Amino acid sequence: MGSTNEILTGNAKLLKSRASKLSIAGVWISIGAIIIATITTGYLQANEISLESVIEAQKNNASLWLLNTMPFVFGFWGQYVSSMIAFEASAMVVDQTNDLRAQAAVFEKQALRGTTYDTLTGLPNRILLVDRLEQAINTASFERSKIAILVVDIDRFKDINDTLGHSTGDRVIRQISQRLRKIIPEPNTVARLGGDEFGIILKKFGTKEDAAEVVQTIKETLQVPLKLEGVRLDIDASIGITLYPEHGKDAQILLQRADVAMYQAKQKHCGFIMYTTTLDRCNTRRLTLMGELREAIINNELVAYYQPKIDIKTGKIKELEALVRWKHKVHGLVQPDDFIPMAEQTGLIKQLTLWILHESLMQCAKWNDEGLELMVSVNLSANDLMDIEFPETITRTLNAHNVSPEKLLLEITESSVMLDPNRALEVLTNLSALGVRLSVDDFGTGYSSLSYLSKLPVSELKIDKSFVMGMENNSNNTVIVQATIDLGHNLGLEVVAEGVETASSISLLQPLGCDTLQGYYFTKPLSAQEFNTWRSQNIATGRIRKKGGQLYMMLPEK
Repeated sequence: MGSTNEILTGNAKLLKSRASKLSIAGVWISIGAIIIATITTGYLQANEISLESVIEAQKNNASLWLLNTMPFVFGFWGQYVSSMIAFEASAMVVDQTNDLRAQAAVFEKQALRGTTYDTLTGLPNRILLVDRLEQAINTASFERSKIAILVVDIDRFKDINDTLGHSTGDRVIRQISQRLRKIIPEPNTVARLGGDEFGIILKKFGTKEDAAEVVQTIKETLQVPLKLEGVRLDIDASIGITLYPEHGKDAQILLQRADVAMYQAKQKHCGFIMYTTTLDRCNTRRLTLMGELREAIINNELVAYYQPKIDIKTGKIKELEALVRWKHKVHGLVQPDDFIPMAEQTGLIKQLTLWILHESLMQCAKWNDEGLELMVSVNLSANDLMDIEFPETITRTLNAHNVSPEKLLLEITESSVMLDPNRALEVLTNLSALGVRLSVDDFGTGYSSLSYLSKLPVSELKIDKSFVMGMENNSNNTVIVQATIDLGHNLGLEVVAEGVETASSISLLQPLGCDTLQGYYFTKPLSAQEFNTWRSQNIATGRIRKKGGQLYMMLPEK
């Protein structure tokens, strides 16, 4: 308050001094006017200009008396008005200054909040999370208590953004943040680290089991489907966990290690993983591979492997499923589980799909030229199903290798269809119109609606290997396999059993009515050269017989 009065007084003095100079100039002008008027009057009365005529004019002329008072009146009035103007102007300046200061304070507060809170969700951001984690570590160190740090990453969120747009993606993030707020009470912290990644601080946790219980609650909460713009979205998450002080005593290290554990959980599709020191080596390898994958595609370091699918009644090799492998110059043969998730994360999955399409169709054309009537199947990603122009890509690729559409089967997963069922149905319908056959892969592991399954123009259903491999020791798996086979047949589909590794599993599948078998019992995935060698060796031993352009495997007797 005192500073405002000082500003007001100083401004008033400054303006008043400037106004006073003008009023003084006015006084001198009025005095000059009086002198001129008096001399003129004296001259007119006495016909001369002298002191006597001036004094006489002042004595006898009442008008000059009034004029004589004007300098004093003008001076007083000028001083008064100038003082009032100066004071009011200064007050206005002070008011405006205070308004600007108030606005600046609001902006400063908003800017400060913007540096510590996420603007989309209102949650603390990474900066504030780290600050709170450091405070929690200090408290836990004093109290000898534990802290759990969770990094939560939403699975397949990039597909939601790419398919439904970033505005819908933002709505999904807001809804997820609201769900997390409800189940993580204070004084714990939920923060948005960026994109589709959240960080959580759980204070005073006793055991790993306590943290795992909270993680399970988080997953169950997030798995409740969202409905946005008529689309049903199944949300899941991968979660990495670290504990203080077991996994580190520094906030940044704990978060970084939780992030490493999260990525491993995402890669292994296991929901959540607790950090261990062995994961650091995996993370270093992952970062290296991510940087080299693009070059691997360009430099043709990928290799196509093939696994046959066998008719359960005749033993005929119906087709070969094409599987991509990475022949790394340092790490050797890299399996798909190690780089397919990276391809999806970095947007290289479309290039990867295009590569395996070209490679498998080129090999299919070679086998056909050799007199082998073999067909190939290729797995598609969710990104491929969301691409309206993908059927045109298939047409160009088939034409480039002179392969007819019925020689190609495309395998899709339930989850990729359910990301946007309407668009997926449009793409699949266009593919079917080309004459390309379609298959639903890993059936039973997703959350698809049977009503959508009945609409899809597919010709084949593949039972996930986890059910097939468990049939020998778990009667419930046999019931599931039987139900799936019946469902497929009722929909007019052929049914393929993956994961066939023993003769006894074939004996179990035969009476259930399964159509096609695939698995290590026949052979592991082989390169084209290895397949040719395997075929020749088995023809020589009688396990495979060739009839015309067809190959037939010997099956175990019933």
